[in-house]
Amino acid sequence: MPKSIKRFCTELYLNRYESEKTRIISEMQKNMKRGKLGKKKIDDAERVAQKDAIKTAIIEGVRKYDDVDISIIWRAVYEAHVSRKSKVDSYDIISQVISADQSWKKSSGHAFEEVIKDLGCSVLNDSGISIILQRDLTLLIAEGKIFNDPDDIEWLRTQTEANVFDLYAVIEENEKLYCYGCIQSKTSIRDRVTRDREPSMHAMRELFWSAVIVLDGDFLKNKTFISMVNGGTKQYPSNGWHGMYVFSDIQPNGRIYPTNLELLNFAEHAAQAADKWLKGRKWLDSSWFADL
Repeated sequence: MPKSIKRFCTELYLNRYESEKTRIISEMQKNMKRGKLGKKKIDDAERVAQKDAIKTAIIEGVRKYDDVDISIIWRAVYEAHVSRKSKVDSYDIISQVISADQSWKKSSGHAFEEVIKDLGCSVLNDSGISIILQRDLTLLIAEGKIFNDPDDIEWLRTQTEANVFDLYAVIEENEKLYCYGCIQSKTSIRDRVTRDREPSMHAMRELFWSAVIVLDGDFLKNKTFISMVNGGTKQYPSNGWHGMYVFSDIQPNGRIYPTNLELLNFAEHAAQAADKWLKGRKWLDSSWFADL
């Protein structure tokens, strides 16, 4: 990247960011009756200012260097932004850190799925129930070893092809294997709770048990997220899962259950759901509630 482009975009981005942030904070302070701005207000000012700085730097960069591919301008502004946020002024180092972080997110997510599979199968060992990975279900369906009815099989196939659920619950009955549960396992769900809720609700409409196991439940400090799980509000009248099992130190709340490595409550609810699925599946809709 030409140094002139990098210098122009960096200076423009930083100057715009500082001037906008100063202006926004000044406006906030004028509207305050007393006291000083809290962290949330300052963070809000930063978000607005940096978005404006990115937009301005890209537009002005393209105008000034109209013979340069816009991706060059975009990268120059990207480097300016990440350098300001990270205090690291080396693109190579920033790229390595981002690559490592992306690798961690992908690998740790898959590892957490394996953790839940192993722990779940261990605690459910004598029940005839197994927790299996998505790829396991895909293979079992392909081999004709899942004996759900054809409509179920087709629906499950669409879920595995779209990578919707991370794990599935299966039960052996009369020497035949049936899939009755769809499970999401998330190290953190805060940024994806809306996206993850929709397929869960779909699974419950199809009369499958739907559960989610979450490592970090910090997001549940927000009442909106609680209502997304439990329902019962104007915005979220219906519950999003049959049960959410959280490793964080939280209090039980409706369908939200604190759990630990023993997964005892999860296992008990999995057994109850399997029994309901086999004996009265039509009642395993979204309103079904496991006995505490």
